[in-house]
Amino acid sequence: MADLTPTPDRPGLHVSKPSPNAPATGSAVCHCGASATATGDSQVRALVDGYTANHGAAHRDGGARR
Repeated sequence: MADLTPTPDRPGLHVSKPSPNAPATGSAVCHCGASATATGDSQVRALVDGYTANHGAAHRDGGARR
C-alpha cells in the first residue's frame, strides 16, 4: 500500500481510523508551508475543518480567501 501521508512535495490531508474503537489520526500539509497533526476524533475533526477553511482549496486563487 502506498504511503498516503502528505508531504511538502505532495500536500494534502490524510485521516485514518482503523476501527470504530480506535482513535482517529490525521495529518495535513499545505503548499503554503503550514502543517499539522492530530490524534483523537474531535481533534482530527478540528484539523479537517481548519484545513478545509484555511488551506488546500482555500488557496486555489493564489491565497485569496473568498
